[in-house]
Amino acid sequence: MKLSAKHSTLLLLALIIALAPIFFPSAYYFRIGSVVFVNAVAVVGIVILTGYAGQISLGHAGFSGIGGYACALAPVHLGLHPALAAVLGAVVSGVMAYLVGRPILRLKGYYLAVASLGFGILVSMVLANETAITGGPDGIKVADLGLRTLLADAGVPLTNAQFWYAFSGICLLIGSWLALNLHDSPTGRALRALHGSEIAARTVGVDVARAKVTAFVISAVYASVAGSLIALQNRMITPDVAGYMHSIEMVTMAVLGGAGSVLGAILGATILTLLPQALTVFQQYEQIMLGLVMMLVMIFMREGLLPSLTALVRGRGE
Repeated sequence: MKLSAKHSTLLLLALIIALAPIFFPSAYYFRIGSVVFVNAVAVVGIVILTGYAGQISLGHAGFSGIGGYACALAPVHLGLHPALAAVLGAVVSGVMAYLVGRPILRLKGYYLAVASLGFGILVSMVLANETAITGGPDGIKVADLGLRTLLADAGVPLTNAQFWYAFSGICLLIGSWLALNLHDSPTGRALRALHGSEIAARTVGVDVARAKVTAFVISAVYASVAGSLIALQNRMITPDVAGYMHSIEMVTMAVLGGAGSVLGAILGATILTLLPQALTVFQQYEQIMLGLVMMLVMIFMREGLLPSLTALVRGRGE
């Protein structure tokens, strides 16, 4: 029985997540792996917005900030469990994305990018300046999720690094499964038609405005979940999670790996998370080397790493 592309992607991803720890020389690599998965969750959301619908946002870190700070503030002020606080953050992010997306998604090209960047900067400024509530630039502590303790009581003892590696990996699998299902759904086909041509999509009956807002809301929820995961994992959150550089990193990760492919975007997130670790041997030249690698990929592999490599392999096979 031949697996579909969707199931092949999910199976490959699950195997990588399950087998990678065999090659980890220390617990530190579990921590790096969990950061890769959290970044990848946010980038899969960018795939839905940019790869599927063809819209560019430079403010999605603002939604990560909303998700992260929901996990910090809701347990204290509303008495919610951190898991419910993460759900609340995702709901608030979705509502904010709907309210913000309706006006700004009327814009196109760099106008849209700048407008979304303004939203992200606004969220970051609020988080940094409302010291009495958010703790200001120093950040605020986040309550323990408590799930690791429950697993230990059930006879599954895991270190903190191992637990967050597994939990983040499961979240990435779920997020990837949802994105891949969306790709082949009527909504996904409408988003891809929109990416090709708004005029053509409108001609065949696609509600362009609704499709744009739908993609924006879904991608905002992904970003919020990623922000919640990093907050719960670190037990601490600062306004940096909503900084504009984080937004740019998300888009860069998606474009580097291939914004139209879930697996490609995950590859991009993996590379840009691991590359700074690998380039520390160059010390003061680290940023230069990182920029050079990205420039070379964009010049010679314009579709992104995974689509370009796949096309190359198929070309040689023929």
